[in-house]
Amino acid sequence: MARRFGWSLLRSALPILIGLAAICSGVRANGLTAQEARGFVEPPYSLGEEFAEDSWQLVNLDGRVAGYGFASEPRSPLPGFSGAPINLFVQVTTEGRFIDVDLIEHNEPIFVSGLGEAPFREFVSQYKGHSITDTLVVGVPYGSSSEGSSLVYLDGVTKATASVRIAHESILAASFSVAREKMQGVGASSTARPDLTHDENLSWSDLVEQGIASRLVVTNAELQEAFAGSIWANDDSLALDNPDGIYLDLWVVDIGPPAVARAALAPGTLRELQNFREVSEHDEPILLIEAGRHGLVGEEFVRNTSPDLIFAEQGGLPVALRDADFLIDLKPDAPEGRALVLRTDRRLGFNPIEKWTLSIRAIREHGSFQPEIGKADFSLSHKTDERFFTVNRPPDPPPVWLQAVQNRSADLAVLGAGLAGLFILLGMKMNAFAGHRHFTAFRLVILAAVTCFVGWWGQGQLSVATPLGVTRSLVEQKSLAFLLYDPFSLVLWLATILAFFFWGRALFCGWLCPFGAMQEFTAKLARLLRLPEIEVPDHLDRILSKLKYVVLALMVGAALFAPGLNDRLIEIEPFKTAVTTYFVREWYYVAYAAGLLVLSMFLFKGFCRYLCPLGAVMAIGGMLRMRKWIDRRVECGTPCQLCKVKCSYGAIGKSGAIKYDECFGCLDCVAIHDDPERCVPLVLAAKGKKRGLKLSPSGQPATAS
Repeated sequence: MARRFGWSLLRSALPILIGLAAICSGVRANGLTAQEARGFVEPPYSLGEEFAEDSWQLVNLDGRVAGYGFASEPRSPLPGFSGAPINLFVQVTTEGRFIDVDLIEHNEPIFVSGLGEAPFREFVSQYKGHSITDTLVVGVPYGSSSEGSSLVYLDGVTKATASVRIAHESILAASFSVAREKMQGVGASSTARPDLTHDENLSWSDLVEQGIASRLVVTNAELQEAFAGSIWANDDSLALDNPDGIYLDLWVVDIGPPAVARAALAPGTLRELQNFREVSEHDEPILLIEAGRHGLVGEEFVRNTSPDLIFAEQGGLPVALRDADFLIDLKPDAPEGRALVLRTDRRLGFNPIEKWTLSIRAIREHGSFQPEIGKADFSLSHKTDERFFTVNRPPDPPPVWLQAVQNRSADLAVLGAGLAGLFILLGMKMNAFAGHRHFTAFRLVILAAVTCFVGWWGQGQLSVATPLGVTRSLVEQKSLAFLLYDPFSLVLWLATILAFFFWGRALFCGWLCPFGAMQEFTAKLARLLRLPEIEVPDHLDRILSKLKYVVLALMVGAALFAPGLNDRLIEIEPFKTAVTTYFVREWYYVAYAAGLLVLSMFLFKGFCRYLCPLGAVMAIGGMLRMRKWIDRRVECGTPCQLCKVKCSYGAIGKSGAIKYDECFGCLDCVAIHDDPERCVPLVLAAKGKKRGLKLSPSGQPATAS
């Protein structure tokens, strides 16, 4: 009775105590403001839309979502030593890699009035660059860890181990919460909480028969097999002497549902569990009973913290476990052994009706001075029947590709309208467009839009990496679904492939390539500055124009037989530097991209003409062209060479014929062809008319009859 009165008094006083603690410690009442959050975000990221309490999208310079920034307290309100949570601002990429972790506020006594905040800030800075799926451990390995260990050690803070461990748990738990919500492409998952009204009379044997209680048994022989062939093989005399003996006899039961708890716990512990539910309504209690010699926890285990030898995961992400600090009495028919109740917060994504895995770690030490540590994990899967829970199932989210389309719907609409207009201008309106007196100005405006909107904003610079990836996927019979995740670039690819049938490579290389547009602008600048222009002799041009096919062949070979090499070969394209990263990169990449732009000031689009592997792909795709889309006259080439001389790409032969695999569709020759003041046959025809001569249809004087 006294114990129940104590709990009732504590529950009544709890809101008052929390309020007083908030006033005394300066705990925020209204959460983190967007302005405060911006102070933690550094370029190239900026704060985007808020998607949950104290949680924001992080966007790149092009406006696309690149990660998430969030305060840890709303998602992981684990109390620190002061009783108040440690609140941190965590930033992760969409792939789950930590961008940075910063302190928002805390009231840990050791840092407030002892060590100062500097060691604490230095500790949280260590997360930068690590993945949330890395096995991050606070502390340093004791002795020499085994080879190939996947553990990543974070230096703790002497004299403040408990505080930094609580901060560590807060960071990971909050990150896992965001990962489940945002990083798996499946939207919100179903949630389940114990149905406190569900009544069912169950015994321990019922729990076992119905699979509500799961069991894992590991014999000494199985333990020896786990360490066989290692230096720890002979370090457990009990296992060697009694191979049939039991090392681990573990039972796992989710005691969140009252009907299940009544079948496992004695009345006194049931009352303690009821009090726990009222105070910690979001926590799911998990009962572990161990009847072997493992013991569940290590010698350094501290109550009310995360267990050091017990781990859990669900859906590929860790589940944060924490000791519930219960004094446990079991029902008489339950197994005898050491019992432990762990808790995990359902708000962090744990779903008790979905399968999850519990792992128990066996530790062995070899050597007496700085012993080498060996580890072996034993696991079992568990889930509890849905009938014990109230389940909230959200509607099925749209597929990932549709989400990508919806996120970029405005960009896709603008791109679609621009492509439609370009198809019309280069199609039925081409001759009128090329002959317009402001054609050059119109072309430069289009190229500027391509550079800024398609390139820098839309990140739609096509790359040879895509056809190489498609080729490799087809050879290895893998899915091409990755193409759907970037609908902006996919639309450009589809437009480019469609254009192959009408204009060959000309639409993309001449009108849609952002880096090609940059080269054209530098060439225009060079002409204004009256810089000399290099004219490549025809015989050398023919040789150099084949070089891009050699580069492409090397990259195709590398993609099929040495994929790692292609990561370096792909840098032949300067697109990542000039477009994707806006020239913000290592100096040698910037120097290379800038050097190619300078080259174009003297050798017009030299990279595109001679070195670009994507240009080679476009030229090969241009073999689908079904028509000769640039008009020619019989006089073109003989005797007139004006178009050839004016063609900066060298795409017109001496015969006057267009070399479509090298044509970039600048339309200069089309403009000349229709200009009565520049086209030599038309000029001669006009002079013939003035003299009263009868002209041939081609414009040449005819013999008088």
